[in-house]
Amino acid sequence: MGARGPGRATVLSPRALNRAVLARQLLLERANLPVVPTVERVLGLNAQDPNLPYLALWSRLERFSIGDLTTVIQDGALVRSTMMRATQHLMPVPDFRFVRPVLAPLLRRVQRNAFGRRTAGVDLDELVAEARVLLADGQMLTRPELGRLLARRRPGIDPAALGWTVQYLLPLLHPAPSGTWNVRGPTPFASAEWTGVRREATAEDVRELVRRYLAAFGPATVADAWAWSGVSGLPEVFARLRPELRVYTDESGRELFDLPDRPMPAADLPAPVRFLPEFDATLLAHADRTRVMTDQIRRQVCVGAGVAATVLVDGTVAATWTTHRKKDTAVLTVRPLRPLSTTDNERIEVEAVQLLAFTNPDATTMVEWNR
Repeated sequence: MGARGPGRATVLSPRALNRAVLARQLLLERANLPVVPTVERVLGLNAQDPNLPYLALWSRLERFSIGDLTTVIQDGALVRSTMMRATQHLMPVPDFRFVRPVLAPLLRRVQRNAFGRRTAGVDLDELVAEARVLLADGQMLTRPELGRLLARRRPGIDPAALGWTVQYLLPLLHPAPSGTWNVRGPTPFASAEWTGVRREATAEDVRELVRRYLAAFGPATVADAWAWSGVSGLPEVFARLRPELRVYTDESGRELFDLPDRPMPAADLPAPVRFLPEFDATLLAHADRTRVMTDQIRRQVCVGAGVAATVLVDGTVAATWTTHRKKDTAVLTVRPLRPLSTTDNERIEVEAVQLLAFTNPDATTMVEWNR
């Protein structure tokens, strides 16, 4: 795990931190769990594209079918909304209920930075109140539809800016079939009132979010938690929680915090090949991402606002992957980012074939290499 001197915190190596996050994100061994507890355990799944949560769960669960996730989205057990990093995420209702208010200050900052000038002079409280009325009684509208309705009383204001502003300032859901497998197109907005989401977060809500973050991604620094959440005031929150947390350090001397009951897997534990979808939180949940990829590889994976789909080999990013169709054949292309052994190549191909069987069960499949 790491060295420990007299009176000093245990020092965790990058490999120990890697194995910890892989274990907590269910990437060391596929779990035999239902879908909703899995999404709760990993603290939400990125859902910027409807297929991303399905791919994330396929890499984490022993037995998983497309219908397993679609059913709980349709039933409302999981909801899709604007959450961490101001992007679409899928979460169980109880988590959404307390996490969304904690993120509200971040989302207000995003609105101000992105649309503040275009909504100058607009009473934002009044705008949100009107949007609540428009979405009452189960009414659903797309963002453009909502923006146009709100613009009727605000001449000269860009309807798109009004629609986006409401998306950031008002807890909204995007109900099924939006967000289910292969369903794209205009995204419906619906009120989240039925979830019991709170208007304001409590101090305990913020502390609980930190605990849940550590359970899913720890051990981690304060900066790591901020990189994942964007929540302000975290140094004070960690200081308040410090008596109940376990403290480590990394090899650079930075303090790492964790829940006291969380086991640390052995650093030499083997890690299987795993295919991660775009924007997988395993790659984004820390300010220091070297536990899962080198800085050189990160620059090839995280380009602009995009985060590529990746292949983990021995726990760290070794390649990116994409899929496309060639007539009746589903093709998965692997692009290595570092040298790979013959054994690594073989294991990647085995996992790729299984992934294609999941995504394209009726198609002929092929794995290509872009070296």
